[in-house]
Amino acid sequence: MFHNTTGLAERYPAQLIIPFVDAFSIVMGGLLAHWWRFEHFQLPERFVLAMAIIALLVVMLNTVLGGYTRWRITTISTLLGRLLLVWLVVALLATSIIYFSHAAQRYSRLWVGGTLLLSFAIAGGARVAVQLVLRGARLKGRARRSVFLVGPGHHLVNVAKGMRASPGEGYSIAGVERISGSVGDAWLERMARRVTDCEAREVWICVPLEMGSIVRSIFYVLRNHTAEVRLIPDFRDMHLLNHRVSEVAGHYAIDLSVTPMNGMARVIKRLEDIVVGGMISILVLPVCIVIAIAIKINSTGPVLFKQYRTGANGKQFKVYKFRSMKLHQEKNGQVTQATKTDPRITSFGAFLRRTSLDELPQFYNVLQGRMSIVGPRPHALAHNEQYKELVESYMRRHKVKPGITGWAQVNGLRGETDTLEKMEKRVEYDLWYIDNWSVWLDLRIILLTVFKGFINKNAY
Repeated sequence: MFHNTTGLAERYPAQLIIPFVDAFSIVMGGLLAHWWRFEHFQLPERFVLAMAIIALLVVMLNTVLGGYTRWRITTISTLLGRLLLVWLVVALLATSIIYFSHAAQRYSRLWVGGTLLLSFAIAGGARVAVQLVLRGARLKGRARRSVFLVGPGHHLVNVAKGMRASPGEGYSIAGVERISGSVGDAWLERMARRVTDCEAREVWICVPLEMGSIVRSIFYVLRNHTAEVRLIPDFRDMHLLNHRVSEVAGHYAIDLSVTPMNGMARVIKRLEDIVVGGMISILVLPVCIVIAIAIKINSTGPVLFKQYRTGANGKQFKVYKFRSMKLHQEKNGQVTQATKTDPRITSFGAFLRRTSLDELPQFYNVLQGRMSIVGPRPHALAHNEQYKELVESYMRRHKVKPGITGWAQVNGLRGETDTLEKMEKRVEYDLWYIDNWSVWLDLRIILLTVFKGFINKNAY
């Protein structure tokens, strides 16, 4: 028997409380930073004004970037990643305002930096604490939302399995109404009556696409109920990409396969590539010069290997790599993947491929804007033609710019894809990356590449 367990978490959701927590963290961070720098808590008015501006910027950016929404289904790592992004942007804006207003002499740089650092720690700690407390309460049966499920039996089973697999989200089944045939007035009235009797907070209409006409009838009969109504269509046979509900041309649309790199996300991704790519390019320039000289000494031919690859939205571009093979001409324009003990690979080229140093010139592609540091690895055009008919959703990996490294590569899927299963697995990881993209995920992949992604037994 289900018992309604709504409490403080329902009456005062995190979305309403956390903005005040963020503002409070700025105040506490400013006070602590002032005590650390000046050994007292008597802040001048200009410092108080700066804290107010920083707090306003933090709340506004968190609101715009969705930092206060969907907490029930958002992981702690995602929350902290969003928070870090907001704090970095606020730090840039705050320092720019101070600089361009010629007020740099009136503010202590240590105080500004300390305020941002300490307030981030406080705000981040509060998010972790709130999520852990709420998760613990939900696992114990409190702070849960009761859900009434409507739909065919097989689909309801899948939805119920998903709910049981995510107990921390705090959903409980209050009742079930199966659709086994035609839906008439008597069935609809019984279903609506059961929703009322079980006091469900939400009704989930779980139907496949071919039963879309039933949704209107169910929605209409629930018009006088205060329960929230959600549609959970059955897309089991479809590989969705960055799916969400949007509004286009005045109509609501269920996006099945769209790029995540739109609007602010596109700007943030490009800034990430310019800043990180520029820094790495400067650091590796001496290494590139040494490699270029070694290639010329080791074998005849150009230093760079150039080949057309498919970029974002299917647009072709010329990718650059250090040449690791002897000069050769393939028959009929085909492209043969490098294999272990491949006779075409030079002795120095084998070292370059094993350590991924042959990829360094692609940072120029990144600065050009044709590649990203993180993204699906670009395949040869001939391979695209081969696999797009063999692997479902293969071409959807081109919804974003290709990358120097990617989620598939740090999970061991590098080198030769000599079987269809290997390519399917690589595409699966690429699509997961696109569907879950965030700056936090990019930084994680870059760090994993540094620690374990350069040298790999499958790279040859």
